[in-house]
Amino acid sequence: MRAEAARWPRVTAFVLGLVVVAGCALNKGSALAGDFEQEWAGTPDVTTVDAKGDNTLPFLGSASGTLVVADGTPAERVTELADELRRYVAEHDGTKGRITADGVSFTVVADEAHTGEVVALWRSLTADGRVVEADIDTVPAGDVRWRIEVDAVDAPAAMAVFDDLTADGDRHRSLSAVTSLEVRTGADVRPGLHVETGADGRTPGEAIAAYEAVRARHPVVGATLKPARAAVRLAPGADLAAATALARSAAPTLGDGIEVDIDRGN
Repeated sequence: MRAEAARWPRVTAFVLGLVVVAGCALNKGSALAGDFEQEWAGTPDVTTVDAKGDNTLPFLGSASGTLVVADGTPAERVTELADELRRYVAEHDGTKGRITADGVSFTVVADEAHTGEVVALWRSLTADGRVVEADIDTVPAGDVRWRIEVDAVDAPAAMAVFDDLTADGDRHRSLSAVTSLEVRTGADVRPGLHVETGADGRTPGEAIAAYEAVRARHPVVGATLKPARAAVRLAPGADLAAATALARSAAPTLGDGIEVDIDRGN
């Protein structure tokens, strides 16, 4: 009787241990996030380690962890951190690694060549005075594909950066397999501009042509340019009919995708 009573504490401890282990496995995303924060805490030149877990299903999940690098950290050190993070991601399935440095955030992947490309783009974007901030991220796909978003100081800068990234200009060399690119000005910048490719990477050539034709002859306060749409907003007092005719002439196949209106101050 005494031996049986002594056995119960051991059984209870064993069961509790199983519950704890199962709980960790059950919330896999949270566990991965915790591992990321523990691994990178105290890393030199990293001011913040931010990780979030996604517990999608029982015993399944993923995590995304970001290293925020101290302002002014040399590019060589950021490159070093990116390579260390690449190795970590390669060894920890289900964990996405990101770095934020000098206003540009980017995702690091296990493949060394892809990571080299994204670090090179980070270097050129942070060295470009036309760029306010940017985000380079992967999109869900079977292979590595990229989404790039850039905020520029003004409309001419936005168009120039967009051209560089879609035509491999002198300032920036884009990544292989980019599915979408968006370049825009801040919400309080006038004139404003938002220009983007399609989800398939197709550039808005006709929309840009319509915008440039109108901008050359009429005061423009804002525009949104996509492969199938050119929305141009004019300053009060502009000749709406003439501007609309110009836009349609420059982009004849867009049809109803041409939208020209007057800014009403709202």
